[in-house]
Amino acid sequence: MTLQNPLGRMSAALLSVLFALACIAAQAEPTHSNVPAGIKISKDLGRVDGSTEINITVHLQLTDKAAFDKAVNALYDPASPTYHKWMTNADIAKFAPAESRREAVRHELENNGLTILSPDSFGFTIRAHGTIANVERAFNTEIHTFEYKGKTFRANIRDARLAGIAGSYVSSVAGIESHQVRPLYKRAFDLQTHQPLPEIPLQENANAFPPGSTTDCLSSPSTYTLQGSTTLPTGVYTGTVYSVDTSTSLVCTYLPRQLQTVLGLNQIYNAGYKGAGQTIVLVEGYGYPTMVQDANAFYHMAGLPLLTSSNLSIVYPEGKPNPELGILSGWNIEIALDMDSSHTTAPDANMVVVVTYGQDNEDFQASIMYVAEHSLGNQVSNSYEEDLDLLAGPDEQISWDDAIELATAKGISVNFSSGDGGDNGVGSPLGAPGVPSVAPHATSVGGTSTLNDLRHSGGTITTGWGDTWVYLESAGAVSDPPLPYGLYGGGGGGESVFWPKPSWQSSLPGTGRQTPDVSALADPFTGFPIVITSGTTQVVEYGWGGTSLACPIFSGFWALANQAAGAPLGQAAPLIAAMPYGGVLDVLPTTDITADNVTGKITNSSGTTSYTASQIFGSLLEGNVGFTSTIWPADPDDVLDFGFGIDSSLTVKKGWDNATGWGTPRGLAFIKAATGKGK
Repeated sequence: MTLQNPLGRMSAALLSVLFALACIAAQAEPTHSNVPAGIKISKDLGRVDGSTEINITVHLQLTDKAAFDKAVNALYDPASPTYHKWMTNADIAKFAPAESRREAVRHELENNGLTILSPDSFGFTIRAHGTIANVERAFNTEIHTFEYKGKTFRANIRDARLAGIAGSYVSSVAGIESHQVRPLYKRAFDLQTHQPLPEIPLQENANAFPPGSTTDCLSSPSTYTLQGSTTLPTGVYTGTVYSVDTSTSLVCTYLPRQLQTVLGLNQIYNAGYKGAGQTIVLVEGYGYPTMVQDANAFYHMAGLPLLTSSNLSIVYPEGKPNPELGILSGWNIEIALDMDSSHTTAPDANMVVVVTYGQDNEDFQASIMYVAEHSLGNQVSNSYEEDLDLLAGPDEQISWDDAIELATAKGISVNFSSGDGGDNGVGSPLGAPGVPSVAPHATSVGGTSTLNDLRHSGGTITTGWGDTWVYLESAGAVSDPPLPYGLYGGGGGGESVFWPKPSWQSSLPGTGRQTPDVSALADPFTGFPIVITSGTTQVVEYGWGGTSLACPIFSGFWALANQAAGAPLGQAAPLIAAMPYGGVLDVLPTTDITADNVTGKITNSSGTTSYTASQIFGSLLEGNVGFTSTIWPADPDDVLDFGFGIDSSLTVKKGWDNATGWGTPRGLAFIKAATGKGK
């Protein structure tokens, strides 16, 4: 766990990177520098071993890229005669470069020792395999490994240009710069031991989830008097109580039926929409051996339809990888979370799991293009991130959006988790959007916390997701003054330093593409369960979250909306931005319940100091004014003020905001707004 920077100040080096990226983004021609500006703030670990084998995807200059972009945009303009008249593969292929140009690029790649892999049916790209040495020679560059804040990535240190006339036919290249794609899950943990919560073994054919979860997460205000082993200091705190106990395995977690209720899904189901005729596509790394058995154990306990050959397909566009790699790299958790939550939201939808051979960005881009080529489903859930917008270079960002735009042209919504690290220390006003969720043709899904609130007649509170806490008592001693921990996890978001705002964001602040677009439950401390095989034992694990949970939940919602519409609605982001009903999605600052936020006083040898909730959190608030502050007696020696909705400098506001986007879908009102079928 890493303490986030509460000040969010940008260094001179970082400012220079932002300026460089802004200049690159402003250039429309493919002759821009494709050296990632992010290497200026990263540590150079030296040249990559030339014998390392990689795949690359060369994106070609289209016959008229501007015309293609205009045609795709028209599909989303209600005033256009082509509105929602989605392109076919043949329509898209009309914009492909001439075969002579594709052949010139293929020939140049092969001359440098690269092997051509299967081309895409659109004719937009050429995929090739070879060694780093082959790629360096072909593109006249040098490739190094870099490290930034503990994460490594590969990048070229001078412009990568394919030799000869073929170089002028290339738009961008994916795979030379490479960031490993990482799943975006978070889990609640035992605050005393800082260890994961216990796994609960499942009985064979269990008909119900085992005890260990609760949705009664908040209880009425109480007063706690804290006193350590010495007479002074002492502390007295009053406020709402986060009334769960991870040490006894009682975890704030929504079981499937409870989640359906709190999201208003039963209203949608009663109207006849449970996802029939729709397919949710999950793009995942590696797969893992027991994913279907684990999912069906979950569905059996939840009373959901089981997966069979009639409603599930598993696709391997690059061939079958070693599935044990999915366990070693944590993708088994991601896959379980995605399968369990998306099916909970849209239980009658079909499911396609697209499994990548590796976890480089190029592998995942290839999978998205495969989904688009084969029209596998109208909504694609991608619960991962490769890196921050300010680190990824121009070729990396352009190649992601090129792949996503193909799906957008075919009426497919490609949804991405927005990130789990808040603003990642960048601070206001930019924040730190992640790649690929920041791509202008993507839909970025942020995070919320949803708490059943026993104080207000069993209602619920929904805030932006940002788990931030302060120790009031630590290791048996009163904290004088209160001791900040910082941000454990929160939905990502902010303004791109690379992409300008798309037209459908013209009313939003700033000049760059803003994220997120929408949000859903992501807080692991108000989380969701999964079933997974641990070793040889099938277990339930409570308290999972992250925008890895939000993205498949929203993708399920979009499947319901597509079913209700009777035809594909296309990419969700522009439609959500144009929704006419302001209150359908909005997550408002929780100012209505701040009267119950924690207050306190500390008495020491110098006297007594009083603290408001805002003073307890101090600089950790970074401008947040609407949040839920709770007392959490985590164990006999640790008492916290646990803050929900304090997401670094990202702040919930009325309307769109960089913490929750336009808000979170809820009930039949969202379906009606999405389809335009009445209020």
